[in-house]
Amino acid sequence: MDPVSVGLLTALAGGAAGEVGRQTWSALGALVRRPFGRGSGQAPEVSSGEVELARLAADPGDQGRAQALSTALAVRAAVDEEFRTSLAGWQEQAALVRAGDGAVTNLVSGGTQHGPVLQGKNFTNLTFNAPPPPAPPSSGGAGAGAADSTR
Repeated sequence: MDPVSVGLLTALAGGAAGEVGRQTWSALGALVRRPFGRGSGQAPEVSSGEVELARLAADPGDQGRAQALSTALAVRAAVDEEFRTSLAGWQEQAALVRAGDGAVTNLVSGGTQHGPVLQGKNFTNLTFNAPPPPAPPSSGGAGAGAADSTR
């Protein structure tokens, strides 16, 4: 199971993605507040994730707190099969939000731009129909070296 993205956690904790993001964050809170699964053999030192969730909610921009929550979720998922299954389902839904995960900033400035300008993320297999670049200027003309070779 992949760890929960730190970027996604900070974005959701900070209120990104509007109502959908808020609901996704609330669903994570409900998930971590569930008791450990029966027969999980959970060690007493394994965090449920509640403390880490509350700390990140108090300071949504703190990457360290987001990392601590991601780690707590991964550890709990490793020892609690029911939680692992539920967290995997939550991650599938959260992936649809994509709130701030891999944020993109587009900036075009300075001078006059000639040609296409794309704004977005992850472009592949693009073809632009633009004229070829001008040919480089010739140096010394044709045959200049040929005259020296006849001696």
